Amino acid sequence: MLRLSEYCVSAGIFAVILALASYVLAFASVRVARSRTTLAAEPAGGGTETIDADTPGGLVVFGTLATWLAFGFLTAALIFRWLATGHGPFANMYEFSIAFAWGALAVHVYFLARFGQWTTGVIVLPVGLALLLYATTVPSAAAPLVPALQNSLLLTVHVAVAVIAYGAFAVAFAAAVLYLIQAGRERWPLPAPDLLDNLSYRAMLIGFPFLTLTIVLGALWADIAWGRYWSWDPKESASLVTWLICGAYLHARAARGWRGQRAALLLMVVFAATLFTYFGNLFFGGLHSYG
Repeated sequence: MLRLSEYCVSAGIFAVILALASYVLAFASVRVARSRTTLAAEPAGGGTETIDADTPGGLVVFGTLATWLAFGFLTAALIFRWLATGHGPFANMYEFSIAFAWGALAVHVYFLARFGQWTTGVIVLPVGLALLLYATTVPSAAAPLVPALQNSLLLTVHVAVAVIAYGAFAVAFAAAVLYLIQAGRERWPLPAPDLLDNLSYRAMLIGFPFLTLTIVLGALWADIAWGRYWSWDPKESASLVTWLICGAYLHARAARGWRGQRAALLLMVVFAATLFTYFGNLFFGGLHSYG
């Protein structure tokens, strides 16, 4: 099962690369078409007829199929790992990196299916690819769980909701980056700035409740494992800071009417805090250093 899981991760990496290459080529083809003189054709009745230069055709279809295929491979990799170890595949940085990439793709394909906006994949897929490549550099051996992790239910639920939150923040970050590229120019083959702003907000509406649940479940688990709900561990503190920044974004949007560039820049801070939360225990130790 472990070998099957590793094969699925490798296949997932390959599928992510294919999807990303397809999206980048689609993006570039539309950009080149827009930079040329308006294409025209001679209709039957005379005059001119504008040819749509904004449809990259099969590249987007292929990229979308490859994205779904990558999501399927990563899902299979986590399932095989789960079956092999007997617990949720979230016990070390190898497993959590794959799960983080899975969460980013899960939220991305949800938005892709609901809104049909493939362009966020140009940012989300490199994030997922970086996490998968990072996973290949850390130990992948399945070791027995340390005592603090020997709660299969909380291990599974606590980390599962965390990866959904992180995945949602990755999508919000992607939409924010594209907004900053597009805003005020609208020369790029991207959705309208207002749509990108709305996509990032909707992603945050998914991520914030899941991050809240992550912190609550983590506190309950900490009381069971260490006898206290909160110990100001670096990862706990970083999670709280990320939660506060997310809350500030949602409050600023709802109460202050923040939109556009200010909101996009704040989402950059949210994702930076998310990455710090994810990697922080590697540098600062603490109770989560076993991960």
